[in-house]
Amino acid sequence: MEVKTFGVIGAGQMGNGIAQVAAASGLAVIMHDIKKEFVDRGLATIAKNLQRSVDKGKLATAEKDAILGRIKPTTELRDMTAADFVVEAASENEAIKFKIFENLEEICAPHVILASNTSSIPIGRIASHTKRPAKVIGMHFMNPVPVMQLVEVICGLATSADTLATTLELTKRMGKTPAQSNDFPGFIANRILLPMINEAIFCLYHGVGTKEDIDTVMKLGMNHPMGPLALADLIGLDTCLAIMNTLYQGLGDSKYRPCPLLRQYVEAGWLGRKSGRGFYIYE
Repeated sequence: MEVKTFGVIGAGQMGNGIAQVAAASGLAVIMHDIKKEFVDRGLATIAKNLQRSVDKGKLATAEKDAILGRIKPTTELRDMTAADFVVEAASENEAIKFKIFENLEEICAPHVILASNTSSIPIGRIASHTKRPAKVIGMHFMNPVPVMQLVEVICGLATSADTLATTLELTKRMGKTPAQSNDFPGFIANRILLPMINEAIFCLYHGVGTKEDIDTVMKLGMNHPMGPLALADLIGLDTCLAIMNTLYQGLGDSKYRPCPLLRQYVEAGWLGRKSGRGFYIYE
């Protein structure tokens, strides 16, 4: 199936990044969020990212303008009637995602593929809230989307071969490298990453080391570009907690139990970079 118009639900950190790379690949993009201020902020972020590339001589001003011109912002979900392929990039919350897919089922034509950027929720569970499970798939981009090469592609039990083929082709068109995962909680990326982050939080919780020393050990000793606590702040501690809860509930193993300190920070509103405070304080 040829994809010409690409819909993105959510204009936040992940959604605006997905919209940017889709528009840069030549697709017409519809970027939706529930409030105009959210959509405007997403567009401003895209414009800032593109201008940075212009300033570095990596992108011509005319191309920047063309990319921005291919993005249609909207607060009306019904505008997704024009899309051939829709990616949901809302909060990592089952109830929110299920409602979005139920609404898209009513709005989008039967041939339209509905993808989720979920980082942990099983695709089959999401697909069950539609009447087109064969056309539901996971398309998990990494953060920050314009920079990171990987897209984790996840098929549910009912996902068709055609849906998979279209998604893999679209991923490559966006300049990304797809990696396929089977439909388990957390998939591959977060089945490995989040328990590591959670264990780093336990180290802080138990007083094994300071946040700086924990991150230094992983950066200099394990050659990680960013320490796990700084990375958790970048991801968002609420998202980390949601993923750990999904792993713990879905797999039933105590090794996936979220650290109490992580839960405490989220309950206090210390969510990381986006709130100005997490394990570190941000201006």
